[in-house]
Amino acid sequence: MTLTSSATPDLVLPKGVKDFLPLKAAKLEHLSHTVRGVFDQWGFRPILPPALELLSVLERGLGDGLRERVFRFDDRQGGRLVAFPPDMTPQVARIVATRMQALPLPLRLCYSGRVLRHAEEQAGKDREIFQAGVELIGLDSVEADAEMIAMAISALKALGVKEFTIDVGQVDFFRGIMDELSLEPAAAQKLKVAIASKDSSGLKTLLAGLELSTELREAVLALPRLFGGREVLTRAAKVAGNERSCAALRQLEEVFDILETYGVEEHVTVDLGELQGLDYHTGITFSGYLSGVGRAVCSGGRYDNLMARYGFPAPATGFTFDLQALLFALDAGLGTVAGMSTDLLIFQVGGDKQPAQRLARALREQGHSVARDMIQRDLEASLDYARRLNYRYLLIVNTIDEPVRLLCLANNHELELPFATILAGDFELSN
Repeated sequence: MTLTSSATPDLVLPKGVKDFLPLKAAKLEHLSHTVRGVFDQWGFRPILPPALELLSVLERGLGDGLRERVFRFDDRQGGRLVAFPPDMTPQVARIVATRMQALPLPLRLCYSGRVLRHAEEQAGKDREIFQAGVELIGLDSVEADAEMIAMAISALKALGVKEFTIDVGQVDFFRGIMDELSLEPAAAQKLKVAIASKDSSGLKTLLAGLELSTELREAVLALPRLFGGREVLTRAAKVAGNERSCAALRQLEEVFDILETYGVEEHVTVDLGELQGLDYHTGITFSGYLSGVGRAVCSGGRYDNLMARYGFPAPATGFTFDLQALLFALDAGLGTVAGMSTDLLIFQVGGDKQPAQRLARALREQGHSVARDMIQRDLEASLDYARRLNYRYLLIVNTIDEPVRLLCLANNHELELPFATILAGDFELSN
């Protein structure tokens, strides 16, 4: 049986969201399950925030960048504005501040789910984002910052990623230099954009109209070039003329020492001109990139001021994976681990369906995934159906007194077994 499509242009999706058919959905679930398994290994416990928040409460934890990207609407039941969260970290902050104050710190919490963001008007920009992340609340510790980076690396390795880098920055290094400039907000924003985009020429133009010391001018001009290995910290120390920036470099040195103990420093680079973090970040930040993929697959960092916005001052750090970015990067290699989802399709010959029903029940109790082909069709049609929908085996049943044929769809190898053998589970399916 084949269904024909009656789709019309009226049935298309809004821009920025998509359907995930079974194969893609299985791959996405595999990524989420693997990442959550790493979170569990590191002692993080799951939390499940709601899909809706009161806008006034949610906005306490959002910086200007995300506040403008919130989907909001009237709640007809309560008469107040509600919103779909664009990020889960403020939700976790609210939950901890209002529901978990009595618990001892630190709290290690993890989550996975979807958020919605208004996207820029350009092709390929997602508005629905699948996140899986962690929040470590209550530790003002460089070791906690290093743990976030090491755990992100551990998750990427668990996913089988071979070539990747974690770019580490420190927002206080940049802010220390900006404090010395004493610029108006509009001028400071222009400098920030030029630094973040590595636009050295544009940066020189912006600085040309400012009265600055030679040392401070050189410090600002150096920011787009301060990326690379650990040696960048030595170069940065030569241009850091304030205590805030120097303290940021000392923290990064400590983080690298810890990452060397974890044995993961080879995956880490420094980028002191990386300013793409969310507005609530206060210290060390990082982003993960896979070879050949320009979009970050994970990002995070320290946010020591966010919890206080919900009435519970506490230091915190965390990060999140963008599961769709991971799927885009790893899609081609996920077929073997996530593509084959159902073990057996049972094809019943004749009008008595009880033998097939008994086998289906027994096989499920044995731990196999099983479906019955209930449509009246011949064996060839059933075989075609099984292959197209990624079944591993076709089980051909006649009566309880006749052998059962077990056909492997990967190599067409066929095996005949007594009905009682299948019923008792005295056989094995190869991987």
